[in-house]
Amino acid sequence: MRSYIQIGIALATAAALMAQQKSRDMGPEVVVQRDGSYLGIGGQGLDSDRAKALKLKDDRGVEITQVDPDGPASKAGFKSGDVVLEFNGTAVEGTEHLQRLVREVPAGHTVKITVWRNGAAQTLTAVLGQRKGMWIETPGGEFSVMVPPPPAMPATPAMSMPRMITIMPSGMLGIEGEPLNQEPQFAEFMGVKDGVLVKSVNRNSAAERAGIKAGDVIVKVDEAHVSSAMDITAALRASHGKKNFNLTLVRNKREMPLSVTLE
Repeated sequence: MRSYIQIGIALATAAALMAQQKSRDMGPEVVVQRDGSYLGIGGQGLDSDRAKALKLKDDRGVEITQVDPDGPASKAGFKSGDVVLEFNGTAVEGTEHLQRLVREVPAGHTVKITVWRNGAAQTLTAVLGQRKGMWIETPGGEFSVMVPPPPAMPATPAMSMPRMITIMPSGMLGIEGEPLNQEPQFAEFMGVKDGVLVKSVNRNSAAERAGIKAGDVIVKVDEAHVSSAMDITAALRASHGKKNFNLTLVRNKREMPLSVTLE
């Protein structure tokens, strides 16, 4: 049953990503791959303000926002907040560049990766893993999910398929959220017409500091309506270095404003 749930999550996510790219005319944003090597991190690029805050000379590299607890990066000691600067001696320019560098090295090979941590550079050694099945990525590095091979169909008269959900992270805010635009009845139950249901809040994130809780529904970033975690990230990035934002969320079916400050 777990495999069917994973398939539902992945396919629903791919559909949501492609629908958003089409509506925004962003060009192809979804990359589908079968098998291949992987490191097991999620990350985002740096702007000049973020690089300055981290005491970096250049606004290049990839800031790690997520580490797969069972992946090669976790075993090698990578942490959320590290900034990947070099991969096997090659300077990393951004998320797409890092993804390409990882894919070019066969699974099972050892790589040396220089990261920036606590104001200093250090080199970590990792053995790239082998991922199976079909993977769906965005070149921006915001999301990656695996569609596992489907299991054999059980020999039962009928099968009840689970509700497909799409859970996506907003690394800048520090949440994982589920869009409610595909679930009008569930949205009504939560007291909204649309928005992003917060499924979890990352520790030491901007969201946690602002008091956002799992179960809240985020409906606005400043004056911009949001319907997905990617909408939230896009609204935050469109501010051109602004650090303070007003979020509108619904908690216990009551709308409330909240002030959020990004580091």
